[in-house]
Amino acid sequence: MTLKMVYSFTEGNAKMKALLGGKGANLAEMTRTGLPVPPGFTITTEACHAFFHSGNRITDDLLAQINLGLKQLESDKGQMFGDPSHPLLISVRSGSVTSMPGMMDTILNLGLNDETVEGLVALTHNDRFAYDCYRRLIQMFGSVVMGIEGFQFERLLTRMKKNLGIQQDQEVTAEGWQQLISEYKQCVKTHSGVEFPQNVHDQLKLAVEAVFKSWHNHRAQVYRKINRIPDEQGTAVNVQSMVFGNKGDDCGTGVVFTRNPSSGENVMFGEYLINAQGEDVVAGVRTPQTIETLKNILPEMYDQIEQVCKQLEQHYKDMQDIEFTVENGKLYVLQTRNGKRNAQAALKVAVDLVSEGVISREDALQRIEVSHLDQLLHRGIDESAVTDVIAVGLPASPGAAIGIVAFDADTAAEWNKAGKQVILVRSETTPEDIHGVLAAEGVLTSRGGMTSHAAVVARGMGKPCVCGCEGVRIDLQAKQMFAGDRIVEEGDWITLDGVSGRVIQGAVPLKEATVTDELLQILQWADEVRKLRVYANADNPEDAEIARGFGAEGIGLCRTEHMFFSPSRLAVMQRMIMADSLEERKIALDQLLPMQQFDFEGIFKAMDGLPVTVRLLDPPLHEFLPNLSELQSKLQSSDTDEEKVQLQQMIRKVNALHESNPMLGQRGCRLGIVYPEIYDMQIEAIFKAASACIDRGVSVHPEIMIPLVGDVSELKILRELVDEVAEQVLSADKKRECRYKVGTMIEVPRAALTARRIAAHADFFSFGTNDLTQMTYGYSRDDAEGKFLAHYLDKKLLPHNPFQVLDSEGVGQLIDLAVTAGRALKPTLKTGICGEHGGDKDSIAFCHQTGLDYVSCSPYRIPMARIAAAQAAIEHNNQVEKQAEKQAEKQVEAKAV
Repeated sequence: MTLKMVYSFTEGNAKMKALLGGKGANLAEMTRTGLPVPPGFTITTEACHAFFHSGNRITDDLLAQINLGLKQLESDKGQMFGDPSHPLLISVRSGSVTSMPGMMDTILNLGLNDETVEGLVALTHNDRFAYDCYRRLIQMFGSVVMGIEGFQFERLLTRMKKNLGIQQDQEVTAEGWQQLISEYKQCVKTHSGVEFPQNVHDQLKLAVEAVFKSWHNHRAQVYRKINRIPDEQGTAVNVQSMVFGNKGDDCGTGVVFTRNPSSGENVMFGEYLINAQGEDVVAGVRTPQTIETLKNILPEMYDQIEQVCKQLEQHYKDMQDIEFTVENGKLYVLQTRNGKRNAQAALKVAVDLVSEGVISREDALQRIEVSHLDQLLHRGIDESAVTDVIAVGLPASPGAAIGIVAFDADTAAEWNKAGKQVILVRSETTPEDIHGVLAAEGVLTSRGGMTSHAAVVARGMGKPCVCGCEGVRIDLQAKQMFAGDRIVEEGDWITLDGVSGRVIQGAVPLKEATVTDELLQILQWADEVRKLRVYANADNPEDAEIARGFGAEGIGLCRTEHMFFSPSRLAVMQRMIMADSLEERKIALDQLLPMQQFDFEGIFKAMDGLPVTVRLLDPPLHEFLPNLSELQSKLQSSDTDEEKVQLQQMIRKVNALHESNPMLGQRGCRLGIVYPEIYDMQIEAIFKAASACIDRGVSVHPEIMIPLVGDVSELKILRELVDEVAEQVLSADKKRECRYKVGTMIEVPRAALTARRIAAHADFFSFGTNDLTQMTYGYSRDDAEGKFLAHYLDKKLLPHNPFQVLDSEGVGQLIDLAVTAGRALKPTLKTGICGEHGGDKDSIAFCHQTGLDYVSCSPYRIPMARIAAAQAAIEHNNQVEKQAEKQAEKQVEAKAV
């Protein structure tokens, strides 16, 4: 049986979006509901797949179906395609399943040639109109289908108007258009090597091919990659009979939104042009009028448009973006789709539609794009002031920042103390740069990906960050940054946009973030629906307070190593590492203990009544020391013997601590087992802080996490250490009030595989998905993102960056296995994830499906995670309902048999 690949608008409906594309499905739906839609047909997405499978060739079968569609359209219109006496003219538009900028531009007036244009003159008695339509076709076809740069045609048009002494297109005479048609045809031949096609069937075939090919153009590929749109969707092609807005002053064309896409206000918002064709509105060749002015010029037409807006919004139950044309006073609807809107408008429209009884709260939640919240919760750039973009990198952490360039962390910290706004610019950041990141308004790196050190730390702090900006070269010796032919000196002003990845010369004005009533309402609805709890990754009291303000229900990851990176604490930490004896090491640890206790007290106070998961020291000790090349450089420039001795000792220590593969070396629980005094100090600090907080009436719920456990014996010995210290520090009364938990971070695949044994000594499993992903794939995250991962994604070897979207097939299988095995032994086992995936929508959906108790993410991603968790719960419920319906249908069928 021949596959049907062409559907008339009368044959489809809105539910056929996957086959007909969004535009085609909506045209069919509007036709079905009786709206004035010019007739036409849609070539399906399956035809697109067939085109590529046939070597970018339209098959004879598809061509035959297109011709049948044309015959039906000819019958509907009473016109013939290519007939000089009564020509049918059509438009050709792309129409992907997911609304997607970057696809092929529209072609209007297809079917005109040297003969049919004369027929159009005779039919309309308007030679100026007919020749205007013909020149538009040649211009659009030449640009969109034949690949001729648009300025080649614009140059000829501008020259002709200048010679005629006129400004506007509508002032051009029929003779002027005829002259331009001749010049346009010569332009096509000069730049493409072939004549403009006079055979109208060749025009249509080439236009359809161009739509299909546009699915793989660079703009479309980039948009799909950013928005996670599957390449397999393909695009449909919509062929529609022309209506003309450029026949006279009772004609026009426009675009109208049923609500304001900037504010969400429930008023029509749009523009139109009298005596114009569709592309004139968006091309900027004339200044359009606001839709409000139509009320005075053509009040009946305004009323018709308003009625269509209400009808379509009620039908689709969402704000619509509608294209319309008026021909000789008659309104035609050419397209409708859910209108794109900014974050503020999206929330307001969703809340208003619920209050108007149009949609449910669950529908409203499902419509929120969690990425929209980045715009609301972080400062943004005043786009009208952006003039000088010098480079573009990866948008690693949202928000915008302005500051003077500092090329090292010490300078950033020093300038920050002096009251200056600073942007830290590095090739890449390391844990040693933490004080610079803390002092900076934002961070720019030339290397590293979306989960690099700079990206993770900046996101956790809510600071804008642009990573992997390969368009810049940094010379640390000269204190300069090169971007193309531009040189940025240390101390020069730049602006970062962490949403788009742009680096902008100079200081661009910023707009402050706003938390709207609509956002608070949406979050309240989300909290009523979601099953997953949302915790925060927070390493200090300030972050804990921010997290609680955003609705965190606890802290899922407190990375204690981050408490040591301020200059004063780092010096003590380095003395501890440099110690040659246990006694010396304990002296340094005694100095560190009150520092950690102080931080824990602040965190417990901020999270009063909520759980706080504290991860004991995880990274290898060498990360707290300067790198070898830096120490050797300092040694060469050292002036005193005492300083040289200290540097030589540190160099020896760095060499002694050197590991071939630090990721798999002496870190995490291995560090605590070899140097138990370090973990002993941290555990003591936790319980002393808990005791002090209890005295002040704070409800404390510490959960101590042992990192990098791979064998049950590791957890067993360290759990015993925790219990011993608790006995020593806490009185019997306080032990009753401080119901602490001890658990482990599952980040070694062996821990997941032996989870049943490990659960015997654990109160909770926290999946460290960053390291679990590295170990499961065998990828070093920084090396993968910096070297080959982008290539893998481009080649479609991987569907997503596994450090951004949880690999449900591999890493997810380990998580599922561990949860199942752990709960089989201990049904009350608490489980959650605390990697960067905790703020990713798709990863959160996996966590819901797997039955985890919580996700943990950086404080500024908590609102997004709350909404994503609600969306996951709603989607899961919908799937359950569908399965139940199918089961009921099967039972009815079985009874009937």
